[in-house]
Amino acid sequence: MEQDRILTLLNSVKNGETTPEEALLKLKTQPFEDVGYAKIDHHRNLRHGIGEVIYGEGKTTEQITGIVSAMIGRGQNNIMITRLTPDKAGEIGKQHQIDYDPVSRIGICQHEPEPARCGLVVVAAAGTSDIPVAEEAAVTAETLGNKVERLYDVGVAGLHRLLNYLETIMSARAMVVVAGMEGALASVVGGLVACPVIAVPTSVGYGANFAGLSALLAMLNSCSGNVSVVNIDNGFGAGYIASLINHIGEKG
Repeated sequence: MEQDRILTLLNSVKNGETTPEEALLKLKTQPFEDVGYAKIDHHRNLRHGIGEVIYGEGKTTEQITGIVSAMIGRGQNNIMITRLTPDKAGEIGKQHQIDYDPVSRIGICQHEPEPARCGLVVVAAAGTSDIPVAEEAAVTAETLGNKVERLYDVGVAGLHRLLNYLETIMSARAMVVVAGMEGALASVVGGLVACPVIAVPTSVGYGANFAGLSALLAMLNSCSGNVSVVNIDNGFGAGYIASLINHIGEKG
């Protein structure tokens, strides 16, 4: 971990094993690594508590593998790669250990499961077609050390399905609500729970949903004050924010 490296360096200065000038030079060269096609932020974990995540879409297998190699070389684990195709995951697996989930399209290199801490993150999806985006949120939150409960196919077309899980949703510290079509589920959930609700509009729906724009606008106009919204199909962003909320108050 980068934080451990810096603490070791500072202790080395304290003990007289490294001069302040030498330590300064090392710190100057540590924040990022330029590999030509990418500048890898090795201090992301130190600043955010969460290491850099690789967005796989649009990158070649060679580029992704190179970035992963550089991160592993700096002692990083649980390296997440989002929007990863099965073919690319297979190629990466020839060089690095990778756990790949084809539903969420997330690959994790050097996977060391984090112990689930704090409270509960609940991920609710309106329909079965929304599950890939919901799984992106759920897998992200789990990888970042959260206990996650999934509630799938609980949309407003059959509201009794959601109400069957009232005890679960009311015990959540943060909720991710994923819905396409008109996106109404986020407002309904927001009116039932006290915790923050992160709404994820999806591109699921018929022609006039404008590839998710109708759900996005509906969620942005929610009358439930505890609802915030991420971009269309951005399950990763929702899972990331839910994790930050769930870990508020932790030491370290």
